[in-house]
Amino acid sequence: MATTAAPVRDIEMTTLPNGVRVITEAMPHVRSISVGIWIGTGSRRENSEQNGISHFIEHMLFKGTTHRSAEDIARSVDSVGGNLDAFTAKELVCFNTKVLDQHLPLAFDVLADLVLNPAFRDEDIDKEKGVILEEIKMEEDSPDYLVHEIFSSNFWKDHPLGKPILGTRETVKRFDRQTIGDYYRAVYAPSNLLITAAGHLTHDALVTLVRQNFASLAPNGAPPADQVPATHARIALRNKKSLEQVHLCLGVPSYPLGHQERFACYVLNTLLGGGMSSRLFQNIRERQGLAYAVFSELSPYRDTGCLSIYAGTSIESAGKVVESIVKEFRELKQDGVSAEELRRAKDHLKGSLMLSLESTSSRMSNLARQEMYFGRFFTLDELVESIEQVGAGDVQRIAQAFFDPKQIALTILGNLDGFKIGREDLVC
Repeated sequence: MATTAAPVRDIEMTTLPNGVRVITEAMPHVRSISVGIWIGTGSRRENSEQNGISHFIEHMLFKGTTHRSAEDIARSVDSVGGNLDAFTAKELVCFNTKVLDQHLPLAFDVLADLVLNPAFRDEDIDKEKGVILEEIKMEEDSPDYLVHEIFSSNFWKDHPLGKPILGTRETVKRFDRQTIGDYYRAVYAPSNLLITAAGHLTHDALVTLVRQNFASLAPNGAPPADQVPATHARIALRNKKSLEQVHLCLGVPSYPLGHQERFACYVLNTLLGGGMSSRLFQNIRERQGLAYAVFSELSPYRDTGCLSIYAGTSIESAGKVVESIVKEFRELKQDGVSAEELRRAKDHLKGSLMLSLESTSSRMSNLARQEMYFGRFFTLDELVESIEQVGAGDVQRIAQAFFDPKQIALTILGNLDGFKIGREDLVC
């Protein structure tokens, strides 16, 4: 069993003989501990028939194990004032808990039990189908969610990244115990498992708990390689008469999560639409009063990425909002950014980063993402220095690469009443 220590941050890593990795970061000044069990496979590795199965299994693991009922699971951590949660993303699934340091053995026992010993009872599967079908309906009633899903399905056409994490009504209804069990056994395997923790703990204590629960898992082969997606610059207009607002999502291809120029991408996104002082917020909301919500966001993955802008506005203002977004693209390409604007964006990023790493939960998540995507741990000083090294020329160069009219995808959802927009309106 190999154990290594990372300099500066108090991080230790141990890999069990079967491949399960354990990473901890000691935070002696706090009393809480956050622990996460991470599965390195999310919805992007599902085929069309499996769409939504990762999320379905996440739900099913809380429905009971061979040792605990669903009520036992809920009560056990709740009774000591802790939190127990989970989420499914495109490239990973996480089960996590946060408790006082004295309750770590109890909380980890519950967490390991629900991940390792799911019951997958037929009656629970049938009930959970109903729950998830209602979740799908709820999300589809949310126009900002729906416009992003329509955008993704067009931008990542014919690729799992473009499929909804929740699945569809058709795929969810088809799931049965055999299908769920087969997928679970293929994915919840040692080489695909990572356990991270941060807080008032010792590495050896957590490794002991992990070994007690996970050492008997039989090793298996590595998961299959991801299929690299192509992007599609589609313009999609979807009519939904019941909506009062028009919701739009406009995006371009961007760099993967591990790209060497990722920090320049973060700076570009921040000054474009990452906060109240950003160009989009100040121009579209504050100066023109065209929208209440307008922002940009980066969605980087292992091998690709997307920079997108969302806005909700009236049908009368939709064309003007698109024109204003394209104008910001053009100005970033042609004129670049001032020293003052660059400074504000960098300081915003650094402040957000430092504040985010003050909690045990965020440190625990940070450990997992750095291991899964980079295979190493960055100090706060390294991250801050990487942000500081971004120059105005870097931001302008990336803007010129990203904001190509031929690469811009646009989705508009609402009571469109004959509204039209074409590629000629996206020239920047």
